[in-house]
Amino acid sequence: MTLDSMRVALRGILANRLRSALTMLGILIGTAAVILLVAVGTGIAEQVQVQIRNLGTNAIYILTERNTGSGNRGTSAHKIRLTKADVKALSDKTRAPDIDLVAPTVGTTGTVTWGGTTYALQNFIGGSPEFADIRNTPVAEGRMLNQEDMASHAKVAVIGQTVVDHLFPKGVDPVGQQVEFNGVRFRIVGLQVKKGSNGFQDQDDFMYAPLTSVIDNIVGNVDSYTIIGVRSTSKETLPAAMVEIRTILRQTHDLKPGDPPDFIVFNAAALLAAGKAAAKQFQLLLGVVAAISLLIGGIGVMNIMLVTVTERTREIGIRKALGAQKTDIVTQFLAEAMLLASLGGIIGVVLGVGVGHLKSATMHPIVSPGSVVLSFCVSVLIGIFFGAYPASRAAALTPMEALRYE
Repeated sequence: MTLDSMRVALRGILANRLRSALTMLGILIGTAAVILLVAVGTGIAEQVQVQIRNLGTNAIYILTERNTGSGNRGTSAHKIRLTKADVKALSDKTRAPDIDLVAPTVGTTGTVTWGGTTYALQNFIGGSPEFADIRNTPVAEGRMLNQEDMASHAKVAVIGQTVVDHLFPKGVDPVGQQVEFNGVRFRIVGLQVKKGSNGFQDQDDFMYAPLTSVIDNIVGNVDSYTIIGVRSTSKETLPAAMVEIRTILRQTHDLKPGDPPDFIVFNAAALLAAGKAAAKQFQLLLGVVAAISLLIGGIGVMNIMLVTVTERTREIGIRKALGAQKTDIVTQFLAEAMLLASLGGIIGVVLGVGVGHLKSATMHPIVSPGSVVLSFCVSVLIGIFFGAYPASRAAALTPMEALRYE
């Protein structure tokens, strides 16, 4: 397109400022929506993947299966047990060479109190330092539980940020404080790094104490662990470790071939794969929604260009009578449509990128350079595509038809 055609197009846009602004608004909104919605989708996908990774990519968790069906053998009590015998068998390197760590836990709920403030805690865990390693639980302050705490049955605990937010006033360091859980006093020795939600629960809403101390003072002797955490020797041996776990537990639980398992085995890698698949579908959905809004903006461009052709029919006739070719007319109106879409696209990019960098407590959009370039290019192409028909219609007019038009 020549500089002259762009100058004529700009003059046409400026001659109808309000109408041009409203037309650009459709493209602007569509372009900004593409950038913003893709950024939101990318941000959510990244958050989900980070939180699932926090569980440990080669970590495996074993839970009791409480709904095994009436066809399973044995008593209900047998069906829901994860016992010391299970832990011992899983820890046997000859039977499970691909398992690195095994850590049983018991869990309960209750109230935790500090200085007259009470909080209903949903996740009080008794475990070992190994379970913290399996769960990938570093501390932001203080220390993690150690083997000395386990051996001495120490009344110490590590807590998450959610508990801190509900229990302590701002400015109070939780490490070193004495709290009571169900009437039993524990000293806080560590604060876990903030993890957020993994899509199933708040990973910061927990209190973690030595398994020996919890059995002694909170739950008493138990015949079944709540969760057994297992870590494979590497990511590559994770599938083999899961096979070993299922084989060993079927043997320790005396299950015959064909009996449904009375336990559940899952790993964070499977959750991560599922999370990635769900995130991709979500991003695709958001992209389609944004593309529809951009398409609507393109329809607005076509509509306004048809109006423009109608208003300037006599001008087209005069230009043709003076020797203008069809390509000149097509170029003139195509340049105007493309300029409208480009200006709307540029403003939409600025708006989308600006809003996309705003973050909140729950939303962390990630602006993708690819989505910025793609949305702008699509806005320009939409201008060309939807401007082509009005431009060709203008060029098809004969000088006689155009000059007779009133």
